[in-house]
Amino acid sequence: MELRNIAIIAHVDHGKTTLVDAMLKQSGTFRENQLVADRVMDSNDLEKERGITILAKCTSVEWSGIRINIVDTPGHADFGGEVERILSMVDGVVVLVDAAEGPMPQTKFVTGKALGLGLRPIVVINKVDRGDARPHQVHDECFDLFAALDADDDQLDFPTMFAVGRDGWADDSLDGPRKDLSALFDLIVRHVPPPKRDLEAPFAMLATTLEADPYLGRVLTGRIHSGTARLNMAVKSLSRDNDLLEQFRISKILAFRGIERVPVESAEAGDIVALAGMTKCTVADTICAPEQSEALHAQPIDPPTLAMIFSVNDSPLAGQEGDKVTSRVIGARLYREAESNVAIRISETPGKDAFEVAGRGELQLGVLIETMRREGFELGVSRPRVLFQTDENGKRLEPIEEVFIDVDEEYSGVVVEKMSLRKAELTGMRPSGGGKTRVTFLAPSRGLIGYHGEFLTDTRGTGLMNRVFHGYAPYKGPIEGRRNGVLISNGTGEAVTYALWNLEDRGTMFIPGGVRIYEGMIIGEHTRGNDLEVNALKAKQLTNIRAAGKDEAVKLTPHRRLSLEQAIAYIEDDELVEVTPKSIRLRKRLLDPNERKKADRASKNSD
Repeated sequence: MELRNIAIIAHVDHGKTTLVDAMLKQSGTFRENQLVADRVMDSNDLEKERGITILAKCTSVEWSGIRINIVDTPGHADFGGEVERILSMVDGVVVLVDAAEGPMPQTKFVTGKALGLGLRPIVVINKVDRGDARPHQVHDECFDLFAALDADDDQLDFPTMFAVGRDGWADDSLDGPRKDLSALFDLIVRHVPPPKRDLEAPFAMLATTLEADPYLGRVLTGRIHSGTARLNMAVKSLSRDNDLLEQFRISKILAFRGIERVPVESAEAGDIVALAGMTKCTVADTICAPEQSEALHAQPIDPPTLAMIFSVNDSPLAGQEGDKVTSRVIGARLYREAESNVAIRISETPGKDAFEVAGRGELQLGVLIETMRREGFELGVSRPRVLFQTDENGKRLEPIEEVFIDVDEEYSGVVVEKMSLRKAELTGMRPSGGGKTRVTFLAPSRGLIGYHGEFLTDTRGTGLMNRVFHGYAPYKGPIEGRRNGVLISNGTGEAVTYALWNLEDRGTMFIPGGVRIYEGMIIGEHTRGNDLEVNALKAKQLTNIRAAGKDEAVKLTPHRRLSLEQAIAYIEDDELVEVTPKSIRLRKRLLDPNERKKADRASKNSD
């Protein structure tokens, strides 16, 4: 059967997964009466809850006797490593762009990678039924973007389709029949070249995604570069440096048929398949016939920009909610994650009881922590820090991000002011339709840590912020951190509602009454800039004398509940987030107040 391999790339929320849903339904993949969930490719629990794609996934449809392998990719910049890997598997890309928002940072980032590999794009302008849609302007913006990314003449001569993925139609003009996706399928078949197939050469395949299966063990997905893979065939795996990793037999070949993986006896060059049987081979390694001596070229992945310390949970409440608590178990899980996620780097700290995890951004590391807590892990997590580099003259360089902000005109002033305090450089400001202004900045990554919550407050929840890694630039100097201090518990026990009520004048609480707390745990935000130790265990003094007003019910102001990402962004360098399967707590790194005072004095003396 003839093949076509394509990837669908777009910014977050531009409708990739919804379009794949419509393609699966209209190609006859599902039975007439089959019950299918919306966004069927977002199969993992976190993806369903957050409504975003986190992992790149393969599927396939048949159209006019041709099999089209489709790779659905994440839209968030933090998961860009997922997209970079899979571009080597495909021969064409569908660039999906929102008809109102136009090309966004992630569109630019991934399209640049695709054009660099020589892939010819198809542009689909989606959501043309939006009230603020401007499809023709967006088409011009796409052309300008491709030109800015040094696209060649063939790539600039891209075909364009207008679509509404939710309603399941795509046409080559705005006044088309708006009936189905047949025009898009036909265009993919015509425009995307079939894979180059050298069936006579020895078998070779580059591994691009890795997963663990409880029955099959390691399962590696990739595109067969040359030759034919057969069941029980003897093969070997080579690292990127041509070192032999292992020799094994292929125990299972799984082909993608719709949303299912089907076992097959053999697969030929050009097809995307999953193989099992290996024990060491991982992402970016080459699986090949024994006579092959050269590894296939693997795309270099952009380096991580942020790092966090994952340590053993040593709080007084440790081990009461999770069952995976030791450094050995935490380390094994992190190294397993680094195998399948090439954008993450793990290293041990000198004390051997904690691990430094480097990744692309707060969201990527937040998703990893959330996944681990659901698996029963307990850990302490430090504030993210950026990874600096030095140039040839020994000057310090820091990661810079390009930030696109869409905000109502009345709030643009406060956004520009707050971003300038964070050492951001304003690069553009223009109206983006619907009464909104698009402001673009080049900002240091460390200045953006923890800003998103403040940004939503400043814009009354109406602002949209998108960011993508831009490059390294000279260090921009110190940036002011959190303005307010915190309220720290001075005892261990259950928080008393009456005590919290009395503390409300001191600041905002992070906990309700009746919650277990311990000495050194952060229970609220102070109204002033200094930290304050408070007693949240003090009960009401009871007497046998009745008086008016004595027995009134205590009414607490609702506490501020921090999500995992908010907690990570909130803490300072001397604080940790304690993460367990049931709780997220903030605490001081040193729980003993005397130890904190000694450390504070030591840091002042060293300064």
